Formats: sequence, structure tokens, C-alpha cells
Amino acid sequence: MTRHVQALVVGGGISGLVCSYALQKAGIEVFLAEASARPGGVISSLKRNGYLLELGPQSFSCTAQLRSLCAELAIADQLLEAPPHAPRYVLVNGKLQAVPMSPPAFFTSSLITGATKWALVRDMLGKSVPPEADESVAGFIRRKFTEQLLDRLVGPFVSGVYAGDPEKLSLRSAFLQLYEAEKTAGSIVRGMVRLSKSKKGAREKPTLSTFREGNETLVRALANKLGSAILTRTSATNLYRQNDGSFHVSLEGSSTDPVSTKCVILATPTDVSGNLLAQLYPSFGPLLTTVEYAAVAVVSLGYEKKDVGHSLDGFGFLVPRSAGLRILGTVWNSSLFPGRAPEGHALFTTFVGGATDPAVANLGPEELSSLVHREIGPLLSIKKAPTFCNVTIWPRALPQYNLGHGDRLASITRNLSRFPGLFLAGNYLRGPAIGACVEQALSVAEVVRAMSLDEAC
Repeated sequence: MTRHVQALVVGGGISGLVCSYALQKAGIEVFLAEASARPGGVISSLKRNGYLLELGPQSFSCTAQLRSLCAELAIADQLLEAPPHAPRYVLVNGKLQAVPMSPPAFFTSSLITGATKWALVRDMLGKSVPPEADESVAGFIRRKFTEQLLDRLVGPFVSGVYAGDPEKLSLRSAFLQLYEAEKTAGSIVRGMVRLSKSKKGAREKPTLSTFREGNETLVRALANKLGSAILTRTSATNLYRQNDGSFHVSLEGSSTDPVSTKCVILATPTDVSGNLLAQLYPSFGPLLTTVEYAAVAVVSLGYEKKDVGHSLDGFGFLVPRSAGLRILGTVWNSSLFPGRAPEGHALFTTFVGGATDPAVANLGPEELSSLVHREIGPLLSIKKAPTFCNVTIWPRALPQYNLGHGDRLASITRNLSRFPGLFLAGNYLRGPAIGACVEQALSVAEVVRAMSLDEAC
């Protein structure tokens, strides 16, 4: 028996959940089909042996839009903010050095030499024009600044955000504001200042946040609002357009009834979306299924504080690829938020792999925990083995906004225009951060709402 609904969302990660919630709030009947046993995707929290672990993102930038969503869901009072001035570190010459977080700190820091500082002054006073062709992040930094800045700050930052390779990552797709700053002002510094001044309304600086009971608090709140509209263990297997312009979607799993709907929102990874869309229009397939993803292992280790020599005052540290280690960086969870470790213990979460080390997905949990302990031990003056460990491997953790990604998205948009009522949501569109996914999902829901109003009129 075919179910008739106003909208079907396929994929129950943060994008699919937020989009479904916004549609339901707007009075639109929606079903959400999620292939796994639980919604939330990589946002997953776990309590074990007195530790509160994040198996995916460790925290998030709480934007105004995300804070507003939390207020609607009545979970704003559960938000925790990290110490705003917690220092970040980067590994240079075998030592953790503080990252300069302000212009004065940048110019007085020993992390970078005079040549890099002069390059920043040259940008402030001079003028440059970005190339016509898509440019990699690495190419941009070398052209505008120095190899040292790329190695010690930009490269590690790219690893922390995208788990990406700066030699492949597209500046326009991954850091559009930097490209626009140079294009409009001829200077990164002047362009960013101009952009900041042009923003209307109150300027609310995003805070680094989580929830008292973990990031999954947001997932649970959204799922509770959706209730029976969520169909877990349910995959979309077939998609075609009917003569009246609506879509027919075959489902497999806990729900086997097909769905007929005017709107389909695919909030699945690109390989799943590509295979479904290729049934409608073959050109969709390669545009989506060839998006590269980085594999990331999330390794959480617990230690007795007395066995850790470092003060652990700060956020954690990132590791340049030139350091020769396999770890990308480590978050000091128990230094940032309360309740992350038992009394007298410390919790560290380390990321391994990324686009420059894809083989990490082939390592076992014991190999990974041993590797991480071996590499962070000397850096944090750790005297004994961990008393706790947990390893989660995400073979397709983060989509890569590599060179040509902008052209790819433009082609996808052109193809979508052939099928009114068909939409995409996900972390490969406007950025992988939770806040970016929320913003993009809400924008899709608003278009669907407007379309529904037009049809009603």
C-alpha cells in the first residue's frame, strides 16, 4: 500500500533531522527514512566507565541559528561553553607551541619567522588578484604568504576542520570568504575587515560549545519532536518520477510501504544520493558518487591525572604533517568541559587518518590506541599506559571540498532544476560543521515550505 506524504526526507543525520523538524514545525507532513538503527549519523555520544565520549565531533561552534534551534527544542539550558580564551597548540620542533589568536600575538609569536610576518604586512598594504582557475588552499598560501605558514598553521587547521589535504582542497569551496576578500579588496586582511563591517544586525560571536550530556542531546531532542515520523532501519531503494510530477520512492527495511510525495529531500552521503538520483537522470551519478571522503579514527584515551606531566591548560593541539606523526591532533576534553572524566582522571580524544593517511581505516582498535598512546605520550609527559580506551573508525567521515568542487555543485544544481520538488541536504554542500549543516537544512526546509504555500494558493 502506497503512503502519500507531503515530503520525504531520506537520511537521518543532523541535516535530515533538522530539515524534517523544520518541515513538521511548518505544518508539512513529513517522513524521515534512516537506514541505520539510530538517527544522528556521526553525532554520537557514549557513557562508559565514568567517561562521557563523543564518537564524532567533539564540540561545535554555537552560531546564532543553532542557539535559536536549541531554544526552540528547550535544550538551551543544557549548553556548555568552553573557556573562551583556552589556548590552542601546534606541534613544532617536537614541542607544543601556543597558536597566536590575535594580530598582536601573531606578530610577537616565535611560532613563525619574520618572513611570514612580513608577508602579512605586504598583504595589508598591497594588492593582489586571485587567479581565474580554481586554486588549492596550499597554492593560495604559498602565493600570498609563505611555506612556513602553510606547514605550521594552515595545514594543521585544514586537518582539524576537513581532515583534508591542503594541496587538493579548493580555497573557493572550503574557505570562500578568503577568496572573496582578495577578489573584492585585493587583500585578505582588508577584505575580511570589510566583510565584518558589512554584516547587518547584532554581531554575536559563535562560542565553542557542547551539551552537559553530550552532543547527542541535540539529536535526541530533534528525534523526540519528530516521533513516529522517523522510520529507522529503512532505506530508499528506488526513486522515479510519476506522470503527475510527484515522486515514487520504494523503501526497504522496517517499513516496506512505498511513498508517493511532491517533495524528496536526500540528506544522505553522496554515494547513496548519487545512486538514487542516477535512476532519475544518469548525469547525477558521477557528479555525486565520485566525491572523495576522508577516513578518520576517533581514539579516546583516559589517564590518571597524576601520570600526565603536562598542565593540560587549553583546548588541545594540532600536528603538522612535517612532524612525521600519524595523529592529526588531540582534544583535551576534560580540560574544556565538566563531567568528561571521573575525578582524578583526564580524557583525550585524538584523530588519526584523514585524506593524507587513508590506510588508517585498515587498522584495528588495539593498533590505533597503541599508536596514539605512543605518539602523544612524549608530548604530554605521560608516564603510564591509559586506564581507558575507546576507538571509533569512520571510513567516510568527511567529504573533501577538493579542486573542482564548486563546478561540481553548479552542475548538480543545474540538474536539480529539471526536477521541481527534489532537494539535497548534507555536509558536502556548505561546509561540514554542525552549524553549517543546520543552516543549509533550514534553508532547504524554507524553500519546501514556500513551494507548498504556492501549491495551496
